[in-house]
Amino acid sequence: MNISGKKCLVIGASSGIGAELSRQLASHGCPVALVSRREDQLNSLADDINRIAGRNLARVYPADVTDYAAAPKILQQVIGELGGLDVVVYSSGTMPKVGADEYNTEKDIGMVEVNLLGAIAWLNPVAERFAKTKSGVIVGIGSVAGDRGRRGMPVYNTTKAALETYLEALRNRLGQYGVQVTTIKPGFIRTPMTEGLSIPLPAGTPEKTAADIIAAIESGAGVTYTPGFWRYVMTLIKLLPSPVMQKLSF
Repeated sequence: MNISGKKCLVIGASSGIGAELSRQLASHGCPVALVSRREDQLNSLADDINRIAGRNLARVYPADVTDYAAAPKILQQVIGELGGLDVVVYSSGTMPKVGADEYNTEKDIGMVEVNLLGAIAWLNPVAERFAKTKSGVIVGIGSVAGDRGRRGMPVYNTTKAALETYLEALRNRLGQYGVQVTTIKPGFIRTPMTEGLSIPLPAGTPEKTAADIIAAIESGAGVTYTPGFWRYVMTLIKLLPSPVMQKLSF
């Protein structure tokens, strides 16, 4: 797919990867619908995008992804106002700090609600529409954290592993209709979500990550690691036996 001019929806667009991706999509002439609960940040982003583009490419749709019943209604509004829909990216995610000996169910439920259930609530109706139109691209922002159950963030890892399985199932289900489903697996990226974390390997940037997402959309990739070296790092980590993983501190 050539991304130029495609009608796009970015869920979780107010900051980090989602905000930068929205900017880059607009730079390709894409009308882009921006969804996030932080309306002020969305309005600022949309104003910036439209000023640079010299036309109204960005539209704002304030929404909390944990309001699952609202997702299909907002989706229909987006489709009506954009005049269709070609690409949907689920970029919403939360990763609160969790202490080494902390087991906080409230934090854990929050991650499940945003990282996994929000994705299902938004992408299920998208999948249904794309199956009928026999076209479209679905992108989910996973994480290398989903490749193994690391000691530092048990439930964050769980949500990303579950999201990857969900996206793989959608890929297998929708492939017969010509619908593309792409899983993006970032390593450590310098965003507000990772601020203050000790990062053991070189971190990527939102700018490079967004460019990699667009490249994956255009190439038809099923799974893309970003930065690219993480594919090799995680191949090795997935080979480590459980007793070794238990001794690792990350």
